[in-house]
Amino acid sequence: MARWRVAGINFDHMHMGDLLREVHQHPDAEIAGIHDSNPERMAAAIANFSIPADRVFTDLDVCIEATRPDLAIICAATAEHADHVERVARHKVHVLVEKPFASSLADADRMIAAMKPTGRQMAINWPLAWYPSHNTAKRLIDEGAIGEVIEVHYYDGNRGPLYHLADKVEVTPEQVEAAKPTSWWYKKASGGGSLRDYLGYGVTLATWFRNGEKPLEVTSVIDQTPGIEVDQHSITVCRYKSGLSKFETRWGTFTDPWTLQPQPKCGFVILGTDGTISSYDYEPHVTVQTRAHPEAYPVPVDALPVGRRAPVEYVLDCLAKGVPITGPLSPEMSRIGQQITDSAALSAELKRTVELLP
Repeated sequence: MARWRVAGINFDHMHMGDLLREVHQHPDAEIAGIHDSNPERMAAAIANFSIPADRVFTDLDVCIEATRPDLAIICAATAEHADHVERVARHKVHVLVEKPFASSLADADRMIAAMKPTGRQMAINWPLAWYPSHNTAKRLIDEGAIGEVIEVHYYDGNRGPLYHLADKVEVTPEQVEAAKPTSWWYKKASGGGSLRDYLGYGVTLATWFRNGEKPLEVTSVIDQTPGIEVDQHSITVCRYKSGLSKFETRWGTFTDPWTLQPQPKCGFVILGTDGTISSYDYEPHVTVQTRAHPEAYPVPVDALPVGRRAPVEYVLDCLAKGVPITGPLSPEMSRIGQQITDSAALSAELKRTVELLP
């Protein structure tokens, strides 16, 4: 019998298939059960991982009560994260929530409050946190390679959230257009839009690079495409004590970065008082400049150690060792990212600079 029992709760986000694959391949874990109110959305996972019928549920509470998981993976629409965490928390189960944290700071606080009395941990999965390039950049920052971080420039996104399914299986442009009218990704009330989808990545990892420092003010602009109620492109500028940092999100990159890096490249450029680092998604090296070596030079990415290579592995490793979730997956750091994201959404709505929301 596997040491860790894991339940997959809600299939709104296509990353559920990827996360269940991690559970399926983990030597000490098993898929104890899966839940979605729509049985059709679970069909691919059932087939991919040979999940028996007695582990498939359309009622969330029945799923948790029947399977008694140690960890619940939640992949609901962003606007439903708080409701799902509150329901799962009643069963005193550890929780891994797929990004973004929540659709609002108030919902993020509801999630934190729901987990606090349970004695269980909550992690928010930012897939960029597992890229060797960004982990290498963080190591170099912590070693003082570029001095104090004073600017972070971020650009990230993809062709659009409907262009791929779990395991990055692609669909046709015709299928994408047909799906948009009914997809939660394109509904404001569900927490859709590129800003809500991708800004949290950039500002949460930037907070990690800056060791928890918060900006003072936030200014954001979004596109307004006729017939689409959410943004597909946003640019956010944060003013820190040290100056300005920029975060750009895009549904509609020329290519998907996991296939071919588009231009602009997806990833980060980090400026410090004594040097710079460019850290792009999926690349085998980061590029560094320092005062001692101003000519840009590549640094091969680090091989991530066992227990730090992927979200399910990381969370189960923390549980096994009895240590807290830290870094960008921690609720504390993700809450700062949510503060910035909510401030950006407010700025875009008001069309002016706002102070960071408390």
